[in-house]
Amino acid sequence: MRTKRFCLSSLSILIVLFSAGVAIGAAPENSKDSLESKLPPQPYSLDDCIAIALENNHDVAMRGFESLVAESNKDIASSNKLPTIGLIGSYRHFEHDQRLAQPRRNGTPGVFGDDMLDGSIVLSMPIYTSGRVENEIEAATLLSESATHDLARTREELVFNVSNVFYKILAQKHIVDSLEFSKKTLKEHCKRVSNLLDVQKASRVDLLRSQVRLANVEQELLAQKNVDAILRRVLINLLGVSSMGASVDIKGELNWSQVDPSLQKSLEIAYKQRSDYLSMKKQLEAKESLVEVAKSGRYPIVSAEASYGLRNAIDPSDRPSGEDETESRGFVGVVVEIPLFEGGAIDARLRGARSKMYAQREALQKLKEQICLDVETAILNIDSSAKRVEATEKSIEQAKESLKIEREKYENGKGSITDVLDAQSALLDSQTSYYHALSDYNSAQAQWHLAIGDEK
Repeated sequence: MRTKRFCLSSLSILIVLFSAGVAIGAAPENSKDSLESKLPPQPYSLDDCIAIALENNHDVAMRGFESLVAESNKDIASSNKLPTIGLIGSYRHFEHDQRLAQPRRNGTPGVFGDDMLDGSIVLSMPIYTSGRVENEIEAATLLSESATHDLARTREELVFNVSNVFYKILAQKHIVDSLEFSKKTLKEHCKRVSNLLDVQKASRVDLLRSQVRLANVEQELLAQKNVDAILRRVLINLLGVSSMGASVDIKGELNWSQVDPSLQKSLEIAYKQRSDYLSMKKQLEAKESLVEVAKSGRYPIVSAEASYGLRNAIDPSDRPSGEDETESRGFVGVVVEIPLFEGGAIDARLRGARSKMYAQREALQKLKEQICLDVETAILNIDSSAKRVEATEKSIEQAKESLKIEREKYENGKGSITDVLDAQSALLDSQTSYYHALSDYNSAQAQWHLAIGDEK
């Protein structure tokens, strides 16, 4: 009797502990360190910016956690094919006395009581599920792989966005420098015109026109500096490091290395390695598995079950001599669940699963067409920006020579101030167009890497 009481007490304590949510031997998970990682010294190269962004960007972090969620769902699905063991405990007070156990001897009444304490260990294990559990595991595994590809695609897009902004900042630095040089040149030109005016070799209108042009350049310089500041703020947001404040310094050059990618070869590479395409293929396979899960709802489920426990009558009202107030109970058996009628729910789930599968197929085909457009667009952008670079590079030298000639003509009294200012404006426009084209060319290469699924 003491042994049974000890077992019942121990079982009850365990039930209370688990019900209260006490995790025995489990350590709390460490949250992500809130302190930002140590950053390399500024100015940052493109590789530095990409490394910082991949480490700290919030979109990448979010996708990382979503990937962990999908991994957890896969583990949950895998656990369904394993046996489950649990503790069940209860306390009940009855209006009338309940029989605890059958009489132990002939002619002896059983034990009764109105307060009953139960505790049991229950085991359940699926034996046959018509493929339901296997397909759920397969679907969860595919969705986990899809989440991994989504994370990879987010990283690829981040690399492109960082590269694109980085190249624009480099171009903007050159444009600002060109405007600074133009401002300095126009100030010197205004002084020369003023000197010519003093000796009556120029008119006041010439000086006014030069001053107006200088004011326009100063205004444009301010606008371009604002653009540069905004681009740097965008870069800081992409890097995901708020400790930088509103300032970031970069280093690098706008490279001019011609590439000529093949459309057909690029498409072949994209379909093999582009992460969003691979992710959507995994999602389609997962939905196909979920269709099989829905089909299995029509078939029986067979499970093995076992239970062992103790039942105790607290302060039994009728306890014959020699009778114990604790009874042990247990069983082993097989349970078969056969769906007969569920009001059309099984067919509805099957139709829903098939519709999701068909919708995913359409989405995959749409993405395939989008990939073709992305790759072709990137290749065309590379080609067009390369031609713009070549054209504007030549125009800069021509504009410089034209400005030199017009200045000499004006100072010798053979040209007009309008021609000089027009030549100065043409040079500035050529320089601006050249650096924009060079930035677009580098961005187009980054766009091509994104289109084919390269994280570069």
